[in-house]
Amino acid sequence: MSPPAAPVHPVTPLNELARAEAAPSFSPLYRQIKGLILKGLQAGEWKAGETIPSEMDLAARFGVSQGTVRKAVDELAADNLLVRRQGKGTFVATHAEQQQQYRFLRLTPDGDAAASLGRQLLDCKRQRAPAFIAKLMQLRAGDPVIEIRRLLHSGGQPVVLDDIWLPGALFKGLTAERLLEHRGPFYGLLETEFGVPMIRAQEKIRAVAAEEDAAALLQVAPGSPLLSVERLAFTYGDKPVELRRGLYNTTHHFYRNDLN
Repeated sequence: MSPPAAPVHPVTPLNELARAEAAPSFSPLYRQIKGLILKGLQAGEWKAGETIPSEMDLAARFGVSQGTVRKAVDELAADNLLVRRQGKGTFVATHAEQQQQYRFLRLTPDGDAAASLGRQLLDCKRQRAPAFIAKLMQLRAGDPVIEIRRLLHSGGQPVVLDDIWLPGALFKGLTAERLLEHRGPFYGLLETEFGVPMIRAQEKIRAVAAEEDAAALLQVAPGSPLLSVERLAFTYGDKPVELRRGLYNTTHHFYRNDLN
């Protein structure tokens, strides 16, 4: 007599791509789908500001239920990678949208009134990365970087002095002329023209005394208290693509952060 056949266990009906790229089996199915959608975003299948397929289409593509897709999309929306619009669909988040423009800038005028910030470009140059910049940005010392210095104004008064470093290899063609021509948000330019979205950031904040050159640019007395904010911004795959060191004049502004 032949031995009984081994029992056949049902397999979750992901398609071949999903099965090949899915996370280990202990990961919840919706997390696997989240990872697959994230891979599509990272590969540029859906670009900043574009709509992604409907939950029904994604469910058919991956061979799962709409509920599973919905939970994955909910998490991506909570991570600010996707944006739901009632009656229109789900879109890839973009810093070009009004509500996203200042997502990484938490400086708020006294009185908590929203205000747009004007920009004044002071310098834009290509150089070799100093060792401390290269280390933070996971580059090699001497790799090309773009250094940008600018002032942000509120009500005609300078409130932020920014020093920004970007990997030169990722932003070929970014010049002072291009920055001056661009009228939208800085991150919007980087994601639409260079395909590098900033999806999250880490910040270090401390109080400092204004040195003479920064004091002159921010129109405060030397030694005045400033807020020093060092921000490292990342794109997909946790790749650092921007280092920013800002000095904030908080005489008439405060730094606001919502904690969940």
